[in-house]
Formats: sequence, structure tokens, C-alpha cells
Amino acid sequence: MTSLVPRSARRRRTVAALGAASAGLLVLSACDKPTPLATVTVGSDSVHSEASCYNDGKELTESEVQDCLKDKTDIKSITVDPDEKVRFGVDPEIADKGWTLLMNGRPLTEASKKTYVVIPGSVFFNQQYGGSGNSTTVSLLQGGKAEGGAKATGLWSFKFKKDSDA
Repeated sequence: MTSLVPRSARRRRTVAALGAASAGLLVLSACDKPTPLATVTVGSDSVHSEASCYNDGKELTESEVQDCLKDKTDIKSITVDPDEKVRFGVDPEIADKGWTLLMNGRPLTEASKKTYVVIPGSVFFNQQYGGSGNSTTVSLLQGGKAEGGAKATGLWSFKFKKDSDA
């Protein structure tokens, strides 16, 4: 039995379908890949964030890091009871390069390659550690250390608000 659709029409439809599929793949490849996530958990509350500065794992300049530390837009916030423990979790991609906690832009911890770290909540509001008042900006710096070492490749920031009931 012969087909009622001419061969040239089938060929045009096949070419059109292949063109549409190719265009779809091209559009998808132009999308930005999400950055690794960092998560902060206090009690039963948690927030997670993509990096505020990230160049697909490539080195960030010192000025880029400083600009990101100053940028307070779109920072996720969480309420912290000073008597609670604060848990930081990072994707393995962050841990592999090592990361340091910064409080108000200053190093708070040594570099770690762990995916999970716990710190007492009271540290974040203690002047001895650089805390001030009822809120503190805490950042995770991937790579870079306070004193030389690996170059910074990402920065994730969170705003900690002191629990008023504490």
C-alpha cells in the first residue's frame, strides 16, 4: 500500500522536527547552571541559598568578594536563639574546595572540607567574636582563606536575627 503523503512532505516534517529539537537543546544549554547550595538550620527552621557570588567554580577576584560581602540584597535570614546550635550544611562541591565561615566579613573559623559544621548560636551575637547587636551577617567563603592558600571561588551569605524571646 502506498502512502498518501508525498515523500517530500515527510522529509520536510522530519527536518522541521529535528530543527525544533535542536533549537530546544540550544535554549537549554544557554540556561545558567544552578550554583551549589549552602543550608543553615536552627532548631527546626532552615534556609538554603545559592551563591551570591559564583563564577562556575572559577576564581573570584578580591574586589568581587568584597563587593559581594557588602551586597545585602536577597540575603536569606533566619532567627537564631543564642541557646540553640546553628548547623551549616554545604554541597560536596563546596566542601571539596574547602570553606571558611565569615562573620560580618571577618573569618570566624578555620577552613573546613566537611559538609556539615555545628556552632553554638551565642557565638553570632558575641562581641568577642565580632558579633554586634541583634543581627549578624554570616557568609560561607568557598576556597580562599584569611591568610593565603586556595583562591576564593564562591560566597554564600545569610542574615542571623537574634531571637527576641531569648
